[in-house]
Amino acid sequence: MKYVYIKTWGCQMNEYDSSMIAMFLKKEKKYSITEKAENADILILNTCSIREKAQEKVFHQLGRWKKLKNKNSDIIISVGGCVATQEGKEIFKRANYVDIIFGTQTVHKLPYMIEEVQKKRKSMIDISFPNLEKFNHSLQPKVSGHTAFVSIMEGCNKYCSFCVVPYTRGHEISRPSDDILLEISILAEKGIREVNLLGQNVNAYETRAFNGKTCYFSDLLRLVSEIDGIDRIRFTTSNPLEFTDDIIDVYRDTKKLVSFLHLPVQSGSNRILRLMKRSYTIQDYENIVKKIKLARPNIQISSDFIVGFPGESEKNFLETINFIKKINFDMSFSFIYSSRPGTPAAEMKDNTSLSEKKKRLYILQNCINKQTMSWSRKMLGTIQSVLVEGVSKKNIMELYGRTENNRIVTFQGSPKIIGKFVNLEINKVHTHSLKGKLLLK
Repeated sequence: MKYVYIKTWGCQMNEYDSSMIAMFLKKEKKYSITEKAENADILILNTCSIREKAQEKVFHQLGRWKKLKNKNSDIIISVGGCVATQEGKEIFKRANYVDIIFGTQTVHKLPYMIEEVQKKRKSMIDISFPNLEKFNHSLQPKVSGHTAFVSIMEGCNKYCSFCVVPYTRGHEISRPSDDILLEISILAEKGIREVNLLGQNVNAYETRAFNGKTCYFSDLLRLVSEIDGIDRIRFTTSNPLEFTDDIIDVYRDTKKLVSFLHLPVQSGSNRILRLMKRSYTIQDYENIVKKIKLARPNIQISSDFIVGFPGESEKNFLETINFIKKINFDMSFSFIYSSRPGTPAAEMKDNTSLSEKKKRLYILQNCINKQTMSWSRKMLGTIQSVLVEGVSKKNIMELYGRTENNRIVTFQGSPKIIGKFVNLEINKVHTHSLKGKLLLK
């Protein structure tokens, strides 16, 4: 038995890929997953290239693993994910003790590559893009808890000027709807009650169904809602450019779709959006939000923001702050712009100091936090439907669950209700979490 340690950085797609890697290896009956790198025979680093200095972060980690390999030359070190796809053979040049480099679309080949390295003691690389081949090798989905992520598509065609995803994940390609529905049906049979549909741009989903008709994202949402046992549906992430009326209509007639939407905007300035090549305007975004709120009046919206994009003036930043207040976003993922090698934005002139960017990020996050707290206060005294996920990590005498609008709620109750939906009266609020009282039926 060989022990495998998997370290994962980045988005939920990377987490999903790592779970697939674990399944592929366990299928071989000769690998076991360990939680400690020191105990491993095979070290796997699944990387992310979104943040600044992502490559350096990878090589720092590899340097730590090199010490383990110096003690045991039989250890196999594998690097995968977006940095592996982006850097390719350059990783071997800087870290010649690495044995395997695999890409975002070749995770299913890892068991074979490991076996070949063990036999021939020769490094291997495969960062090709064989479309959705990895899903053809997927097994019975792994279940942990009562919520699950399900990948419905890979890649992106948008080529935003700041983003590396089209280069590291490839072009948009959608999984067959029948395969997705089968996977979710199996998950439901195993006790999953909530699914989160994953993709770089889920609202671009489009494929042929078994009957020959085109299945769009709105169709897929409705089909998933018909699966017995699945009571709550989320998705991440989407692009305003393709948030079409047929998707908005689903909010009107599909109650299993949560009243919470993450819709990245990136900036509140039309000038910056043009530089980002986002291909929509602030007015377009506002119109989408108006339509969604007509279909689902109680919906709450979160977004992504990049602060300090090359060329962003003080005026442009203030436009973003005013836009945040106007839409009244509930939450956000917000970051200082990170230059990614090979992207058009990396060649743009950037005159804003790091200290100014940090100041702007602080102002933006403070604005969002105030709005988040305001939304939380509105929940005080309300009755919320909560999926009970387990025992609280902070207090073993309490359980925790999640509301539709993505708030964690802790409360006292019997472990017998884990995996079930319960009604809680919210009696205490914090910015990102709540306290509740269980209402008995």
